[in-house]
Formats: sequence, C-alpha cells, structure tokens
Amino acid sequence: MKVGLSLSRCMRDIFEKKVDIEDVLVIIARTDFDPHNDAHWKNIWDGYCHGGRKTFKYEWEGLEEYEQDMRELLIDLYGSGKLHQPRQFNAHPPRMKYYWLECVVPEDELSSNPTALKAWEKYKVLAGLSGVRV
Repeated sequence: MKVGLSLSRCMRDIFEKKVDIEDVLVIIARTDFDPHNDAHWKNIWDGYCHGGRKTFKYEWEGLEEYEQDMRELLIDLYGSGKLHQPRQFNAHPPRMKYYWLECVVPEDELSSNPTALKAWEKYKVLAGLSGVRV
C-alpha cells in the first residue's frame, strides 16, 4: 500500500502504470478543488500541462492528448475517497522531496521488533475489514 504526497506526480505514475491504483491507500494533495467542476479542472490541467501558474511544474507535459483519461482517473480517486486535500480544512502540508510512502513494514523489522509486528498484525485486520488489499 502506498500514500502519495503529490497529486501531479502520483497521478502520472498511476496513469503510466508505474503504480497500480489498487495499491494506493490515499494521495494527500496540496490542492483544494473538485475534479467534477470544469473551471477547477481547467486550472489543474492547464497548470500541470502548460505551467498555467508559476507554482505549477509541467508534471503532465506530453499527456495533452489524454486529458479526458486523466480527469476520469482523478474523478475515480476523488470518488473512492483516495484523494485527501488538507487545504479544504485550512491546513497546508509542506512540499516533500519524495512523493510515495510505503505502508508496509519490512520483513526484517517485523522479525526483530515485536511492537512493529503487533502493530502490523492489527493494521492488517483493520485493512481487511475495510476492504483494503494488504
């Protein structure tokens, strides 16, 4: 399971099949928009493809012909609760130099750390109850 920390980079990885959408627990985006809203979408799309605002990078450059596919993917993430936007709650997460976090405890940590093993077992039970694939 993965936690994403960049909407643009994570979306591109999912679209390019570098990351399976089923492996995404949540993407914590530094945005505040609704992908169903045409004006919001245009702002996001123009910014990530063409640098519409100086704060945007060209993360989706080269994907111009896939606009509808990207929007549908984002609507899927949004609708499934896999897109968290702290700015909607007046919080401003910092930019990070990495953009995927793994939610899996390494095997060597489990074998040498009983506390980590106990926490991991509890997480797997809760994840299974909520339908999350671990």
